[in-house]
Amino acid sequence: MLGLETSCDETAAAVVERGRVLGQSVATQIPIHRRFGGVVPEVAARNHLMTVLPTIEAALAQACVAPQALGGIAVTARPGLIGALLVGVQTANALAWAWHKPVIGVDHTAAHVWSAMLRPPGLDADDWPRPRLPFAALAVSGGHTSLYRVNGPAELVLLGRTLDDAAGEAFDKFGKLIGLPYPAGPEVDRLAAQGRVGQVRLPRGMLGRSDGAYSFSGLKTAVRMHVASQYASGALPTGAERANLCADFQAAVVEQLLRVTLDSVRRHRLRDLVVAGGVAANCGLRAGFAEACARARVRFWPVAPAYCGDNGAMVACLGEALLRAGHRDDPFTLDAQATGEVRRAATVPAAGAP
Repeated sequence: MLGLETSCDETAAAVVERGRVLGQSVATQIPIHRRFGGVVPEVAARNHLMTVLPTIEAALAQACVAPQALGGIAVTARPGLIGALLVGVQTANALAWAWHKPVIGVDHTAAHVWSAMLRPPGLDADDWPRPRLPFAALAVSGGHTSLYRVNGPAELVLLGRTLDDAAGEAFDKFGKLIGLPYPAGPEVDRLAAQGRVGQVRLPRGMLGRSDGAYSFSGLKTAVRMHVASQYASGALPTGAERANLCADFQAAVVEQLLRVTLDSVRRHRLRDLVVAGGVAANCGLRAGFAEACARARVRFWPVAPAYCGDNGAMVACLGEALLRAGHRDDPFTLDAQATGEVRRAATVPAAGAP
């Protein structure tokens, strides 16, 4: 299965067979957007146009797979930046028609979640441990913070989501407040490891609730007020002060994610938890979830860091599973959608609730 991802600022393609990544290529736009402090949609779409075909060619060449040997083409069709999505979807439609292959439009968030089914890099065994269905999956990235019960590749049931900012978005906005370059998440993680938690008192959001909701806007506001009061001259924190602020901010985000997620996992009586998406590569988050899940006797399945960010392998992996389940789209009608829920998503009460 060839997978194509162009939902934001990464042009990515990969070839996957039964969860094994045979070849992949990514053309990142981070250096282009860094000077703007964030992704500019029109700039992203134009760069996808220039890189999409060379990226596909590189993935096929690395996999040593000819187009004729492909079983199908999977492409991110929703959600994302509409111009960026259109480049990927129309490219996939054209190639499916030209190569006489089925095309499958997949949901970006569902692809992140299903990336837990990819064989981790460096693992040579033909069989490798994977979460058992149904499992809980936290999709946590720059654009998404949602918890699902995953019953299969075509059925993700929504258990909870953020009411405002996504966790990754909060990391980037926090980084901008204290003068870190875009994307701020990896730098905040690095600095947090050097800092001391407890030096800055930041609020822990969503206390006393049991509806599975997350929220990070109040934390962001608290940081802005702290910076404004402590650095009224316009200077920004540096050195140990900045590291301590990063440590407290990251601890506040991770603590909320842990508390809300594990509360939902217990209420819905699930035993396996997948954590996926760009923020899932955060070292503090991975360590916190590993420890908390061990105490709660929940099997923790962090997606391999190589597949946490936007990539073509996750799209191909989900597309392969959907194709085996009988799903396919018409290359003449498949279109991009800037918004939209995952396939067959719904909300359900907790286990035992009326």
